[in-house]
Amino acid sequence: MQAVHAAQATLDDFETLPPLGQDAASKAWRKNKMDESKHEIHSQVDAITAGTASVVNLTAGDPADTDYTAVGCAVTTISSNLTEMSKGVKLLAALMEDEGGNGRQLLQAAKNLASAVSDLLKTAQPASAEPRQNLLQAAGVVGQTSGELLQQIGESDTDPRFQDMLMQLAKAVASAAAALVLKAKNVAQKTEDSVLQTQVIAAATQCALSTSQLVACTKVVAPTISSPVCQEQLIEAGKLVAKSAEGCVEASQAATDDEQLLKQVGVAATAVTQALNDLLQHIKQHATGGQPIGRYDQATDTILNVTENIFSSMGDAGEMVRQARILAQATSDLVNAIKADAEGETDLENSRKLLSAAKILADATAKMVEAAKGAAAHPDSEEQQQRLREAAEGLRMATNAAAQNAIKKKLVHKLEHAAKQAAASATQTIAAAQHAASFNKNPAVQQQLVQSCKVVADQIPMLVQGVRGSQSQPDSPSAQLALIAASQNFLQPGGKMVAAAKATVPTITDQASAMQLSQCAKNLAAALAELRTAAQKAQEACGPLEIDSALSLVQSLERDLQEAKAAARDGKLKPLPGETMEKCAQDLGNSTKAVSSAIAHLLGEVAQGNENYTGIAAREVAQALRSLSQAARGVAATTSDPQAQSAMLECAGDVMDKASNLIEEVRKAVSKPGDPESQQRLAQVAKAVSQALNRCVNCLPGQRDVDAAIRTVSEASKRLLAESFPPSSKNFQEAQGHLNQAAAGLNQSANELVQASRGTPQDLARASGKFGQDFNEFLQAGVEMASQSPNKEDQAQVVSNLKSISMSSSKLLLAAKALSADPTAPNLKSQLAAAARAVTDSINNLITMCTQQAPGQKECDNALRELETVRELLENPTQAVNDLSYFNCLDSVMENSKVLGESMAGISQHAKNSKLPEFGDAISAASKALCGLTEAAAQAAYLVGVSDPNSQAGLQGLVDPTQFARANHAIQVACQNLVDPACTQSQVLSAATIVAKHTSALCNACRLASSRTANPVAKRQFVQSAKEVANSTASLVKTIKALDGAFNEENRERCRAATAPLIEAVDNLTAFASNPEFATVPAQISPEGRRAMEPIISSAKTMLESSAGLIQTARSLAVNPRDPPQWSVLAGHSRTVSDSIKKLITNMRDKAPGQQECDEAIEVLNKCMRDVDQASLAAISQQLAPREDISQEALHNQMITAVQEISNLIEPMAGAARAEASQLGHKVSQMAQYFEPLTLAAIGAASKTPNHQQQMNLLDQTKTLAESALQLLYTAKEAGGNPKQAAHTQEALEEAVQMMKEAVEDLTTTLNEAASAAGVVGGMVDSITQAINQLDEGPMGEPEGTFVDYQTTMVKTAKAIAVTVQEMVTKSTTSPDELGTLANQLTSEYGQLAHQAKPAALTAENEEIGFHIKNRVQELGHGCAALVTKAGALQCSPSDAYTKKELIECARKVSEKVSHVLAALQAGNRGTQACITAASAVSGIIADLDTTIMFATAGTLNRENAETFADHREGILKTAKALVEDTKVLVQNATASQEKLAQAAQSSVATITRLAEVVKLGAASLGSEDPETQVVLINAVKDVAKALGDLISATKAAAGKAGDDPAVYQLKNSAKVMVTNVTSLLKTVKAVEDEATKGTRALEATIEHIRQELAVFSSHMPPDKTSTPEDFIRMTKGITLATAKAVAAGNSCRQEDVIATANLSRRAIADMLRACKEAAYHPEVSMDVRQRALRYGKECTNGYLELLEHVLLVSDPHPCLSRCPQPRFSGHSHAPATQTARALLRPQHEP
Repeated sequence: MQAVHAAQATLDDFETLPPLGQDAASKAWRKNKMDESKHEIHSQVDAITAGTASVVNLTAGDPADTDYTAVGCAVTTISSNLTEMSKGVKLLAALMEDEGGNGRQLLQAAKNLASAVSDLLKTAQPASAEPRQNLLQAAGVVGQTSGELLQQIGESDTDPRFQDMLMQLAKAVASAAAALVLKAKNVAQKTEDSVLQTQVIAAATQCALSTSQLVACTKVVAPTISSPVCQEQLIEAGKLVAKSAEGCVEASQAATDDEQLLKQVGVAATAVTQALNDLLQHIKQHATGGQPIGRYDQATDTILNVTENIFSSMGDAGEMVRQARILAQATSDLVNAIKADAEGETDLENSRKLLSAAKILADATAKMVEAAKGAAAHPDSEEQQQRLREAAEGLRMATNAAAQNAIKKKLVHKLEHAAKQAAASATQTIAAAQHAASFNKNPAVQQQLVQSCKVVADQIPMLVQGVRGSQSQPDSPSAQLALIAASQNFLQPGGKMVAAAKATVPTITDQASAMQLSQCAKNLAAALAELRTAAQKAQEACGPLEIDSALSLVQSLERDLQEAKAAARDGKLKPLPGETMEKCAQDLGNSTKAVSSAIAHLLGEVAQGNENYTGIAAREVAQALRSLSQAARGVAATTSDPQAQSAMLECAGDVMDKASNLIEEVRKAVSKPGDPESQQRLAQVAKAVSQALNRCVNCLPGQRDVDAAIRTVSEASKRLLAESFPPSSKNFQEAQGHLNQAAAGLNQSANELVQASRGTPQDLARASGKFGQDFNEFLQAGVEMASQSPNKEDQAQVVSNLKSISMSSSKLLLAAKALSADPTAPNLKSQLAAAARAVTDSINNLITMCTQQAPGQKECDNALRELETVRELLENPTQAVNDLSYFNCLDSVMENSKVLGESMAGISQHAKNSKLPEFGDAISAASKALCGLTEAAAQAAYLVGVSDPNSQAGLQGLVDPTQFARANHAIQVACQNLVDPACTQSQVLSAATIVAKHTSALCNACRLASSRTANPVAKRQFVQSAKEVANSTASLVKTIKALDGAFNEENRERCRAATAPLIEAVDNLTAFASNPEFATVPAQISPEGRRAMEPIISSAKTMLESSAGLIQTARSLAVNPRDPPQWSVLAGHSRTVSDSIKKLITNMRDKAPGQQECDEAIEVLNKCMRDVDQASLAAISQQLAPREDISQEALHNQMITAVQEISNLIEPMAGAARAEASQLGHKVSQMAQYFEPLTLAAIGAASKTPNHQQQMNLLDQTKTLAESALQLLYTAKEAGGNPKQAAHTQEALEEAVQMMKEAVEDLTTTLNEAASAAGVVGGMVDSITQAINQLDEGPMGEPEGTFVDYQTTMVKTAKAIAVTVQEMVTKSTTSPDELGTLANQLTSEYGQLAHQAKPAALTAENEEIGFHIKNRVQELGHGCAALVTKAGALQCSPSDAYTKKELIECARKVSEKVSHVLAALQAGNRGTQACITAASAVSGIIADLDTTIMFATAGTLNRENAETFADHREGILKTAKALVEDTKVLVQNATASQEKLAQAAQSSVATITRLAEVVKLGAASLGSEDPETQVVLINAVKDVAKALGDLISATKAAAGKAGDDPAVYQLKNSAKVMVTNVTSLLKTVKAVEDEATKGTRALEATIEHIRQELAVFSSHMPPDKTSTPEDFIRMTKGITLATAKAVAAGNSCRQEDVIATANLSRRAIADMLRACKEAAYHPEVSMDVRQRALRYGKECTNGYLELLEHVLLVSDPHPCLSRCPQPRFSGHSHAPATQTARALLRPQHEP
């Protein structure tokens, strides 16, 4: 109430507007501000009406059952939105007054709404005794005043007719319900039982109440019905009516048996249901974007949907033909509609166009009907299906062409709707986040949320402007493209904000605020899903107009700048609100980088000739230029100097002009890909843009002055080029004094310049001016010194030193200039400090050379200058000084302090003994050590500051721009050296080495960046740039080799020509990498962090001051060692230095990052564990009181979120503990802060769980998680982020991480089970959303598998999803309480699918297919999320018929989307998909042959008629040979195109099917009297089928692999086996009728078969399933029997016995090997036993093979071998038996 009164009080007056100009930018600001304010007010009014309806719905029942947290949440939503709305209304009213509108009326309308809300809250108070009717009336007034306010701002977006219809339908429900109440009262009058009578009356009253509530709700939300939240509330109210009507019917049925009365009640109830259905349909129709627009729409919609279905039904001819019929009907409707339009058209040209479109469409339809007939006639022909698919695609294209505008309009309309909802949901989420901030316990999480809210808040205006622009110019392609771009840019930050909001919910103490934030995040996630789909579809429809749109935008920017120039001339250019000089200058610096990067990207895409990507790149350039033009105008407007204003606007206008030339050239170049002339022109125009950009930056205040100083330096340096110097008027001593004095001045100026570059532009201007003057003076002194030098060599040395000072001074000025243009750029500060040090060093070198002082004096002066320069590092160490880690800093301090100690001893020693050269060396060493100490201390202080949990850790960028700049510079210098005519052969080789080193570093950096970025465009560009650099390097290296071989002019010229493309490629790459999007985000150190740094900094400063004092004292002592007072001063300084270093080391040890945070976190966790223990004790004694302020579902969701966040922190925390001390504190604090809410939620959830066992489980597992986290904390504290820690600490860390992961997994499983049992699906929907978002998010390393691997797994998972969905539909009717479990299963299956989709998309044949797969999987995800939500709702209210209907509809959509995913995967690799299908067909053939063997063995495989085997022999041989040919083609095409592979796979399956059939017929023709021979023959073809199955799998695995890949080797092996088996079949066929040899032949085939089985057995592939050792032992019988049979056959030598042995042996050994492997892999069998069992299995088989070979030898009909001595059999027959026994019995006893 206070918030409402405060809002009312502020609505008396307007906001005061700052003075605004009249140029285009000012007008645009006004318009955009008005649009944004209207959008915000609209979204806030939506939230207020939805909140009001929610209050009405939630307070409907018995006060005891009311969910007060939810009511609190609704009230919070209303009050927080009213507060925000009042601010927006004041600004909008001021703007309306400014434009001549009526702002007062708006304020009045807002006041009316505020007082209506105030009345509502009064009546809704729990303590108020007002009747329910008053609350409903107050709610109605809120609705009415909301509608009036929206009318005032011109935003009542719903059609008034729609609203009237809505009210009429709600009243129709009310009158139908009134009729039902009357009928129920009739029942009550006739009922004698008073209890039943009371029940009927109560039910009727409830029905009347819920109906009046529905009408009230309708009044409230009618003005804002376009908002999904409002629709939801109205549907909720409708469901309450349905429930109460059901209650009426049930009570009546219980109260009377009178058929007549019950019939009347039934009819009345049906009328209520019907009226409700009408109302819900009316709302739904609005939700889905209204009725189809125009007469084309229905038909085009059907055509597009049905063609999609045809694509997805590939493989199911019946379904394809059915869809084709629907398609034919829809196209004929569309053709008729177009013809009718053509007849009514007055313009002949238009009429002709329409008739031509109709004709094309009719032709395409005829083609499609023909193809459908073909598919219907040949349902198994894949070719016919492909034809139908192609015809449908042609038809779809014809439809798109014919009804393009209608389709486009509809899609853009949908996108506008989705963008509006997304912007509104984001506004709500930001408001909820701000409101909840005061209740948040966790600063780190809050910080993340605030960050993500800021980014989204910057994006919302762009989205709103996109929607407004598209609505106001419905036919403008550029407005539509701007909306699509804004929508796509909104998705990622929106997703991040949803994740941050969800992570924040558990840490908010006020439950109503937590609930509000959670709901807003949920709504935003749904809105983003809609937006993603809508933007994708609109982009496909709006097509390739990006380049034109970019051009028109750039031209309009140029016009706006002209207007600003005119305003500046008249002195009317005013800054826009919020613009300051600093901000605009920084924006200008950033946007110039963005423009350079975007242009580099654009050039790269043009070179590739991809129009689509070129369009996207052109759009990027235009967007970057828009930011540049805004920043340039801002700089001009905030500058008072008219000349500077004009220069800035002039330069910015010039950039726009050159950029529009560039885009023009790009448009021409895209139409002529690969044309060298257009590429050349492009490069020239791009250079012109780049120069214009530089001029633009140079117009910044401060930059001009630095430029002037650079000019001063270079002008002054020209004096050094003179041949001789005029003689000096000063003597040597004076010249030396002057030089020393000027050196001190220049050094001082350099340090001042470093400080000024961090200050204001004015500071920089002053400092650079002074530096220029001081440099001039110093150079003068240096030239005088040079003229003092008697010989030429000395003079040349002085001049060379002066030149190096001039160069380092220019570099310093350039670094200062760069930093002031871009203060946040990473590494620029350290570069600046390095440049300042270089100036100091070069001055020192000159002084050392020029001054003639007592030895040691120069060294002292140099040291003092060096200390003065490094002192700057300690002033404000908010940036990293170097790359050292904290412990490396500590090591560096220790080492340098040792060196310093020795040097200090040396200084006093040598000064005492007047050993001056040694004294000088000691001073230099001390100075070097002090510089090292200072650097290490500054870096350590920075790390301590950053590691404070309140500081914000920096984010590592994608690339390091300085590395690129360094490499670029080195390559440019090396290339210059290469083409320098004076360059020697050895110099050429050294330059080549430098080029190779740096280009390979650049290529690696690109590879890394492309694998780490989520942005597909950047990924492409990095890869492309790396290719260009690598190729141009290779060309250059070739020419260098030629030059090295023959050092002549021609080769040098070739070399020179080859450097140009390399330099260009490297320049483009450097420009692209400079994009601010890729830059590192610097850390921000908090006040607490600064306080933590203080001890380290102060001890380092003391050390430096005392050291300077020590060196000054030592300097005078070196000249005069007999000065006792000075010695005591020196000792004092020495002591202070030692003490300060000791203090520094102690401070560094005490302040080691993360240690204090670990201690605090350990305390938090111990407290949490105590709380859980107390709750467990209370639960054991049944005294755990249920927590009342929150629902079980909310507690569950909080626990799931907290556990997920803790889980996400395990690895980062362990990583920090291993080697990143500065991150340890952050991660530890974040983790600890999630344990408090987790514990609270766990105790709350346990208190509400009725089952004691579940209570204890939940508490125990929460405690286990806390214990494992505590263990991890102790280990992390010990490891401390120091990589040099002992190995056992690292091992302990690994162990703790593993334990904690297991604890997380256990608790998550328990929570998921509990959630699915209770129908709580929030966590599941979050998981699905997370999986969807991860597909868009970034980095993923190189995929390990191939596309085929991922495709196979995905097909399997997608089919599993389809099965689960069907099961959900079944269970929705039979047992809804199982839906939660199924939803959980669906969630995990979708998670697996999405996890595979990302690598599948990366490894797909081309980008388009990958993109398609990703999109289809994302669409499926949205469908799954909707289905899971409905499953949860239905489980909670199983009798709700509406939800059931919705669930079935969702399930249908999910099934459809599964088929879309499968279709996308098939398109990805037709060949491998054909292999998967073929393998499954071959499995079917093998199963069929097994059945035939069973018939043959049983003696029931009879011949037909009087046929003989001879009738079939020829057919078998012919088909087998055809199969061999197919096999060759299959193997050859394994590495060829997918198309050929698909044909080969299909062909081989067709042939094996034919072969199996003819062999079966052949076997039957042998007659059932010879079953053994029949079995031999079928076994032979079964071996072939099996080998073909393996070959197809091997082909699939080898698809697309290189020739040396192991998969290709495997393929060759499979091919060999295949050939062996076909040969074996041919031999068997030939021997079948030869009584003398057929047994021998059968035995040979069996031996070959057993060898193949043994090879499979010996492979490391685990079996598909496992079995127990007992099953294995049962197999011994078969072996024993087969052995006996073999011995008998060997003794008898009869062919029939041999055949029987062959068949029996084949089966017995195959079964034994299978059982042995399955038993050996049983989980209870130890590794050792497994190895032995497998060895015995192998030995047994080998022994048996020996036996069979012996039988073969004996039974061979060749006469001289048949008389073999018999006794050898006994040995052979024993071996298998004994080894089998050993193999079988051991595993059973040993596990």
